[in-house]
Amino acid sequence: MTKQKQSVFDIEAKPFVKWAGGKRQLISELLENKPTDFDRYFEPFVGAGALFFELSYEPSILVDINTDLINAYKVIKHSVDKLIDLLKIHKQNHSEEYFYKVRGIWTRKCKELGLEESDLLNVNDLNEIELAARFIFLNRTCYNGLYRKNSSGEFNVPFGDYKNPKICDEENLLAVSKLLSKATIINDHFTIIKNEFSIGKGDFIYFDPPYVPLSETSDFTSYTKNGFDEKAQKRLVSLFEFVDSQGGYCMLTNSDTKFVRENYSGYNINVVKAKRAINCKGSKRGEINELIITNY
Repeated sequence: MTKQKQSVFDIEAKPFVKWAGGKRQLISELLENKPTDFDRYFEPFVGAGALFFELSYEPSILVDINTDLINAYKVIKHSVDKLIDLLKIHKQNHSEEYFYKVRGIWTRKCKELGLEESDLLNVNDLNEIELAARFIFLNRTCYNGLYRKNSSGEFNVPFGDYKNPKICDEENLLAVSKLLSKATIINDHFTIIKNEFSIGKGDFIYFDPPYVPLSETSDFTSYTKNGFDEKAQKRLVSLFEFVDSQGGYCMLTNSDTKFVRENYSGYNINVVKAKRAINCKGSKRGEINELIITNY
């Protein structure tokens, strides 16, 4: 199957958000480990979609349980021009004070900046395009591009204080919109690919779930308000085994832990080096082992 590259103004589409655990740094390793030929491409934890954008493949089925993220994908696909107009407004108004207005949570920081509760944006009043513009703006201007919500479901990452954040990358958004025009985009649990699609020989599924913590104090399970615990990891193992039994190609990335190695012991396990992208201490951002697991 020939890879279908899409471009606008000779610009190849690339991820439009920063994302914890994004795979841009492992692209060369992922490309080396992917199957040489396949029919449909599935990514049930699409996140920033680094491999999807690199492959630029048709047909692709992109799934994620994160509602804000998937809404942004859909808006870029269907209403990119209106989205760009709103992002330009966010760019013109960008400041620390404006960030906290758009974030919309009343905190001590808001009080320090002289804001009133009435100044803050009411997320419930926004339509889908406005929500997508807010999501991309906050992602590009918050600390480290983190996605985190509090117990009330409110985005609560602080201001990132970047000198010139790329809030509206118009050319890339147009390229992304063209690439997404033939993609299927779904806001749901990763198991939907088994429940709604007849997975079979020739299908390629890349699993990039929230990673198994390296230690008991690690916490990268807050990807959604429901987290991604050991039971969810076990369901993923079962789905991997199911796809394998149907003749599909599986590739999975996860942390190098005893849990992962034991649960995928019957498959090909490759060790790669990756940098810790998110840690408040620079000394903790060194290289660590990660695993690329395949069934072929």
